Amino acid sequence: MNAFSYRVQTLQPSAIREILKFTADPTVISFAAGNPAPEAFPAEEIKRITNEILSEQPIDALQYSITEGYTPLRNWIKADLEKKNMFDAGEEDVVITSGAQQAIEVVTKEICNEGDVIICEAPTFIGSLNAFRSYNSKLVGIDMDEDGINIEMLEKALEKYQRVAFIYLIPNFQNPTGKTMSLEKRKAVLELAKKHNIYILEDNPYGDLRYLGDDVPTIKSLDTTGHVLYAGTFSKTLAPGLRVGYLCAPKNVISKAVVCMQVSTVHTSILPQMIAYRFVTENDFEAHLERLRGIYRKKSELMLTNLKMQMPKSIKFTEPEGGLFIWGTLPDGDMNYFCKKAVQNKVAVVPGNAFLTDESKPCLSFRLNYSTPTDEQIEQGVKILAEVARTMYR
Repeated sequence: MNAFSYRVQTLQPSAIREILKFTADPTVISFAAGNPAPEAFPAEEIKRITNEILSEQPIDALQYSITEGYTPLRNWIKADLEKKNMFDAGEEDVVITSGAQQAIEVVTKEICNEGDVIICEAPTFIGSLNAFRSYNSKLVGIDMDEDGINIEMLEKALEKYQRVAFIYLIPNFQNPTGKTMSLEKRKAVLELAKKHNIYILEDNPYGDLRYLGDDVPTIKSLDTTGHVLYAGTFSKTLAPGLRVGYLCAPKNVISKAVVCMQVSTVHTSILPQMIAYRFVTENDFEAHLERLRGIYRKKSELMLTNLKMQMPKSIKFTEPEGGLFIWGTLPDGDMNYFCKKAVQNKVAVVPGNAFLTDESKPCLSFRLNYSTPTDEQIEQGVKILAEVARTMYR
């Protein structure tokens, strides 16, 4: 008996989740996660807010609610986006989702027909790739330059494929590479989307975590024609366990997203939405973000300093201006062997092919996360990686 639909038969477990199984061993140092730093969580403030909500508004927090989301939080998000030139009240709307992951999944569900092409950066976020695969889309990966997606290759792909559903991009401190797309490329991508009349799905979970350099305008803020769908989240700025994200898009896209959510989650949990709203309105949210930037600036500098001091010079690393990740690239050899030897020596990293549209393609890169480990673990973990690397590159 064939127990599974065609949509899920080819889906495989997340490589990251599989690697994280090794980290159940407390002796393993994990550079494989993508979690916020433990010290970044405002746990006491969330505890206070939660107690007040359950004392003052228990039924509002525990009852069914509207699919669009908790109205005060939606209004705050709209106002915040409007200040950043990313929301047009006459043309657009916002729906609260269960993290940005649901925003990405629901856009795919409503826009992508089976066999349609979704164009992505190569590499890109594995959670999005699996969402796209679950709808039997054809994934086309476009190589990245140091300042983002290769525009010439993107243009050729748009000319080659007739049924493109959308272009998926993470312009700020990209997962997994940590790269930031230049303003010039953001404008070029938007012009191509307008020329071919297709959507861009801009995923921006790390945008508020810039700790070096100057802000670059989002693609959404450059859009005047409704070609950019924007996925945002509180997962990296407040707490991922709350599962509060959002989709900002033209009203017709949002209305269909609401219908899609009504047959799946009904609505995002209301208590976390109420917590998020009270946190951003009862605290200095910008001061909170600045504290997070300080944490990640320090951790990033610590890991990069140790990598430069200890790793063979032939292994290259990106130097992110924000976010949570560093991308390492071997000069040659076997990247999967390097990752396996690392975990055997009690350090977990993520093999780069996990982030490719075609995981069988050759890859020499791997992803490092600096937000989750302690400072001591960063120093010790890099020391172990360097020992593994020296056995390969004497």
